[in-house]
Amino acid sequence: MSSPGRARRGGRLRAKETAGVAALLLLVGIAPVVGDIGSCGQAPEELDPYKFFALKAQIDCAQCEACGLRSRACDAACGFEGAPEFPPGCYPLVHDGEVCLHKLQMEGCDAYRAYVADERPSTPTECNFCPVEAAP
Repeated sequence: MSSPGRARRGGRLRAKETAGVAALLLLVGIAPVVGDIGSCGQAPEELDPYKFFALKAQIDCAQCEACGLRSRACDAACGFEGAPEFPPGCYPLVHDGEVCLHKLQMEGCDAYRAYVADERPSTPTECNFCPVEAAP
């Protein structure tokens, strides 16, 4: 006959095993399906360059005005007339554009100053859809 303490430890072990299996099933059950990682359940749809760059220009112009920034990029954004195309071989998705525009809307003046600088402007990683490879 086994001692009562040993039986309880076995019960605790089974409870821990059951909890571990339940947690694993929960994680597997809520995981995204293959090919859905990063898209938040949206069907893959190519980003329309005109819509994207028009919205980006509105955000850029508003940020330039709110922060009192003056640069060629600010002038171009506030005088937006047409959208460039994405580089050949670059096919960002609508979700990529949404993430980029959201990042730009949330940025403060210091970050925006770097984005619209006349010399060596930076690009938020969320907006760097098709990074240009550095020359060797």
